[in-house]
Parts: sequence; C-alpha cells; structure tokens
Amino acid sequence: MNAKAQTEKTPLFLSWVRSQIAALSATGIDFLVTILLTEVFGVWYAWSNATGAFCGAVVSFLICRRWVFNVRRRHWHRQALRYALASGLSLVLNTSGVWLLTENLGIPYIFSKMIVATFTGLAINFLMFRYFVFK
Repeated sequence: MNAKAQTEKTPLFLSWVRSQIAALSATGIDFLVTILLTEVFGVWYAWSNATGAFCGAVVSFLICRRWVFNVRRRHWHRQALRYALASGLSLVLNTSGVWLLTENLGIPYIFSKMIVATFTGLAINFLMFRYFVFK
C-alpha cells in the first residue's frame, strides 16, 4: 500500500473535534502528574508543571499521529522532531503563563494552569499540530 493511501488527511472539523478529545486526555495526564508531584511529593509547582506538560505532550503526540490527523508515515521521527519544537513552545508558554499568573496575580497555581492550558490549547496547539507537525 502506498504512503498516500495510508495518510489521507482528516477533514478540518473532524480533526479539530478529535484534537479536543486528545487534548483533554493529554491534559488529564498533565494535571495528574502536576498535582501528584506538587501535592504528594512536594516538588515546586513550576517544575511539576513542566514535567506534567512533558508527559501530556507524549500522550498527545501518540494520539494525534494515529487518530486525530491520520498520519502514519514511516518517518515518524520527523514528526516527532517538529512535535518537540511545537511542544517546546507550548511548554514555555504554559510554564511562563502559570508562573506569571501565580506570582504576579496571586492566582493559585492550579487555576493558573487551567487558564493558560485552555488558552494555549485552543489558540496555538491545534494550528501548530495541523499545519506544522502533521502536515
């Protein structure tokens, strides 16, 4: 079977819906790791946030590649590299945003994380994934 037949692009709206489901799954892992590290193991919330975001990014890549964007080419390492770049930007935006809201506005870190994760996910991640990572 040729690569083109294996990688028919998922329609925009369907990929957006699926990406929201994938994002919720990845976010669940992200929040679970962040809260577990901070509340149970006493890790500083900014480090916990970065670790949670990394774990969520791995889950997101796996779901997005196979289900959301239907991209099953053999060259997954190229996608992984682009995904790492996009996720790196997302990680910096999420961690910086959480830190800024928590330190400067006094918002509890978990609420800061909710605000920043929602904004980043809706405004940045889907577009980067569809048009840069899994193009």
